[in-house]
Amino acid sequence: MHQNLSELRAQCVAPPAGLASEYRRLPYWQELSLGQMLKAQAERHGERPALVDGERCLSYRQLYEGVERLATALWSRGLRPGQVAIVQLNNQAAVVELVFALFRLGVVPVMALPAHGEREIGQFVGLTDAVAWFHPQYPHDSARQAVVERIRIGSPSLRLVVAVEPQESWRDLMAGQDTAATIAQPSPDDIACFQLSGGTTGIPKLIPRRHNEYLYNAHASAHVSGLDSDSRQLAVLPMAHNFPMASPGFIGTLSVGGCVVIARDPSPIECFELIEAHGVTHVSLVPTLVLLWLEAAQELAPVLDSLQVLQVGGASFAEDVARRVEPTLGCRLQQVFGMAEGLLSFTRLDDPLDRVCTTQGRPLSPADEVLIVDDQDRELPVGEKGHLLVRGPYTLRAYYGAPEHNRHAFRADGFYRTGDLARRDAEGYLRLCGRDKEQINRGGEKIAVDEVESVLISHPSIYDAAVVGLPDEYLGEKSCAFIILRQPMESREIGDFLQQQGLASFKQPDQYCFIDVFPATAVGKISKRGLRERLREQYLTG
Repeated sequence: MHQNLSELRAQCVAPPAGLASEYRRLPYWQELSLGQMLKAQAERHGERPALVDGERCLSYRQLYEGVERLATALWSRGLRPGQVAIVQLNNQAAVVELVFALFRLGVVPVMALPAHGEREIGQFVGLTDAVAWFHPQYPHDSARQAVVERIRIGSPSLRLVVAVEPQESWRDLMAGQDTAATIAQPSPDDIACFQLSGGTTGIPKLIPRRHNEYLYNAHASAHVSGLDSDSRQLAVLPMAHNFPMASPGFIGTLSVGGCVVIARDPSPIECFELIEAHGVTHVSLVPTLVLLWLEAAQELAPVLDSLQVLQVGGASFAEDVARRVEPTLGCRLQQVFGMAEGLLSFTRLDDPLDRVCTTQGRPLSPADEVLIVDDQDRELPVGEKGHLLVRGPYTLRAYYGAPEHNRHAFRADGFYRTGDLARRDAEGYLRLCGRDKEQINRGGEKIAVDEVESVLISHPSIYDAAVVGLPDEYLGEKSCAFIILRQPMESREIGDFLQQQGLASFKQPDQYCFIDVFPATAVGKISKRGLRERLREQYLTG
């Protein structure tokens, strides 16, 4: 859709000038790009550790200088401000180095997940005219190699496709390059990156995040989380997600002079070793991993004396599990509710335990505006359950390239309809009550059931399909596909088909149930929402 900075600026909706001026005056927004933030931190903290990844330990000076060299190398390969690059990497130091190099250039990374398949990556490239794609190496996976080749051949805009080694330090790419001193810094008002929506309509939508508001998002989150220059944050979740990237994530940690320790494997054994070895003080997890950590801690009795704060977000967190965190792991629990579109809500570190275990906190910023409304958009009294709407200094005004969806997702006054159902108490604390759209939350990854059903039904042997979410002790929810077949078919064949169609691995059903007919409503019609409830009862609870 674009190939230059002016076109990108024109296609991304900015806040009204009056609100933007107010956000600068207060000041929530600083006249600082994310690349300038890293430079300032390198000048301030020099040889202090910034990033640890296995045997690699980079000081702030080394990280900044490496980012500058990489930015120059990418510039020499033709990358320019306003262009887009797909970043799809597993957790490693290269994520931080590459993302900040792109920030420095004004090239906009799409923060894709390693699990995203051909459908998603192809859509991201096509929507943005991406010129570069950085992906993991697949030395023993011929199917993934074939996917990479198909996308490369089928995407005329892609000029640079880089398979990143697990321990890649960018030496080959940066060989012989000088510093990037002559490359202009992007404006703080420019788009820094595209985050991805949880997706209730299939392919994730692109969320433009600007340098000034995303820096505020990350820096304010760091302070609310108790991070400072002596802190060490363990990056466990996929680093492309908004939570481990900027809520506070690695950007927030670096913004206060702390150190980011990268976990390549989220298993409790590896993470406990990293906590002990590096004096980790903070970690962010989804409820699925918290449960695994609690069970492992009881068995292994790790020494986690340095750990101060465990943040949990991404999905609802059971109160009984929440109450086990402090006695088992010896650290404070902080609940975090948020979305890549903007609003972040934290319990505070000095909140009473009951509030920490039973709410999802209160908004990050004094300028966050929160409404709870009924189906007619009328504001509801305190304590009533309704639709959650938000507006504020770090909440988007429109998705990128999605005008139809934007008409429904945003009110004329700029309030964003989150799709969440919530209650708010007199102190402003939120309690989440579910979603108002069909969506499965599998271990923190959001799955739009309509997308999975449409891919299933595209198979000539499948007559109809309904995908439902089922409670799961570890994942929170898992998915089951109920299928009516035209011709005999096995679950394995369906799984192979979904993979061939490029459906992300986390979207593929955990189990299949073959049936002859779906239950009908009283008037003989099929209501998918009602159908899913009846299927749960009929086939999975009896």
